Amino acid sequence: MNIKIKLNSWKSFIHREIKKEYFKNIIKEIKKEKNKYNIFPEEKNIFKAFNITCFNKIQVVIIGQDPYPNKNEAHGLCFSSKNKNKTPRSLKNIFKELCSDIKIQHPTTNNLTNWSKQGVFMLNCTLTVREKQPNSHKKLRWDIFTDRVIKKISDEKKNVVFLLWGEYAKKKEKLINIKQHTILKTSHPSPLSFNKGFSGCKHFSKTNSILNSNKKKVINWNPNEI
Repeated sequence: MNIKIKLNSWKSFIHREIKKEYFKNIIKEIKKEKNKYNIFPEEKNIFKAFNITCFNKIQVVIIGQDPYPNKNEAHGLCFSSKNKNKTPRSLKNIFKELCSDIKIQHPTTNNLTNWSKQGVFMLNCTLTVREKQPNSHKKLRWDIFTDRVIKKISDEKKNVVFLLWGEYAKKKEKLINIKQHTILKTSHPSPLSFNKGFSGCKHFSKTNSILNSNKKKVINWNPNEI
């Protein structure tokens, strides 16, 4: 696997990690997987979150579980989809809450890159998946790497807003220093749990309120704009 990290703020950390035994095992297993299955996202997009959002500019962290397992959807940012014609169900519910919360028109894109460019770090805890098999790469132990990423952000930054949606994301709370950061928790935006807390959570406006109170630039949450 050819790992290209463009942003200097992530390079030294990731280059240290890829030399470690656990990471070598991940790469070895992915090579085996590619011989049997279609793997998403494409190799060039596996580390996309790290190549768009500079570590120094992170203001918000959204934690997802693993990439979309369907063709033409996953592209390295949690919940974001490159499919222009079909909105994944969880993203559809995210947009529903977004429009209700900050009173914008329904987005015309499923690509959330504009959030990333503003300092929203969109991290899946598992960075790859087999086609049509959700959570199939959990056994590869990407979480060793991504837990260290979350811990690094918690330890080295201040006043970051962590959005933990769903039970899996909430388990990452133990990695975050609550004296230095703010955590907003609710249910997952999937159809099964949307009405168990995500609907009406107002996490987008609450996040901006927190950023504003910390004298940070607020996020323009409209995916169509920067």
